Amino acid sequence: MAPTSSTHRLFYGWVVVAAAFAITFVGFGSAYTFSAFVEPLQRDFGASRGSVSLVFSLAGFLYFALGVVSGPLADRWGARSLAMLGMLLVGAGLALASAARSIFEVYAAYGLGVGLGVGCAYVPAIGAVQRWFVKRRGLASGLAVSGIGVGTLVMPPLASWLIDMLGWRNAYLVLGGVAAIIGVGMSWLIADDPRDRGTGPDGVPPEANASGPGRAGASIGEAIRSPQFAGLYAACLISSFGVFVPFVHLVPYALDHHIDQSAAVLLLGVIGVGSTVGRFFLGGFADRMGRHSFLLAMFIGMAAALTIWVIATGFWSLAVFALLFGVFYGGWVAILPAVVMDHFGGRNVSGIIGFLYTSVAIGTLVGPSTAGFIFDVRHSYTLPILACIGANIIAAGIAAFGTQAPAKA
Repeated sequence: MAPTSSTHRLFYGWVVVAAAFAITFVGFGSAYTFSAFVEPLQRDFGASRGSVSLVFSLAGFLYFALGVVSGPLADRWGARSLAMLGMLLVGAGLALASAARSIFEVYAAYGLGVGLGVGCAYVPAIGAVQRWFVKRRGLASGLAVSGIGVGTLVMPPLASWLIDMLGWRNAYLVLGGVAAIIGVGMSWLIADDPRDRGTGPDGVPPEANASGPGRAGASIGEAIRSPQFAGLYAACLISSFGVFVPFVHLVPYALDHHIDQSAAVLLLGVIGVGSTVGRFFLGGFADRMGRHSFLLAMFIGMAAALTIWVIATGFWSLAVFALLFGVFYGGWVAILPAVVMDHFGGRNVSGIIGFLYTSVAIGTLVGPSTAGFIFDVRHSYTLPILACIGANIIAAGIAAFGTQAPAKA
């Protein structure tokens, strides 16, 4: 495709942001519909809550862990093709889940399809966004990943409605088609390097930044051996043990407290509202506050929000928890890629983000499934929620004392 002049009114970086938004919307939105499927999967397959929760944990582990492969491949081959492949896999995984005849076939279809698909698409798309911006990187990153928040708001209620109208199998089939069509179409718009379109980061003329800051920076090996990376990795690992528990267990928790199905699923949408607010509005605030300090504040905020969940039993108290947790969770997800870019530069940003996200993968695998198995034994979520609070407090301590803020945030 021929380069586009930087004098055009629309800076193409915002098109890349829109493409990443759409990918995160349909990819994570489809993944986070899972809570709406827990009850029918338990009923039809006679499975425990822990074993059903493991489906989401497996998918989450894969879509974060695969970044360690897809990120470096995107740095070398470009993000567009990987994102298109990933969204095809998401659609195929959901469609195959509709035909599952056992919970193990759901593991294979949903876990592998959605997990591998989002893993192929997410890190390359978000990594591409970082190279298009410097001054407004926090805002751009926040807008790109706000698709996760909007997807969490829109997709679970849509899935619940489809389940009521069509049954859970046909609901998965429809969601698979939506993910493939929107995801592949928007992935085609991704571009990796502003210089390929005749401009520089933030739309400045390329000659004004001839050194190409979007491609300068540390190698993957240099980054992962640094104390800054070690601190970020440890903080994200520990926090992630608790971050994704609400996405699986908030709806079952609400049902256990005699909240009806539609209202319970709406709570997941409230997390999406808060997450969208956090991503849209806090990313720009982080640019002014300092992105490293902002990351610390997000860990503290998630811990504070989770304390509400411990005592919440009614819809409105759970809605307050969901909204606040969503805001801080959204801010955390929004700023993390920009913090990586601040520390290590853009030359291998997708690969470094991919390695960092293996920490989130481990937490996602362990946290929700462990919470489910503890519930199976104790018939209570109190202990898992307290563990989630403690994990985020520890993560905040590591972020405060175990990492060093970059000289220029």
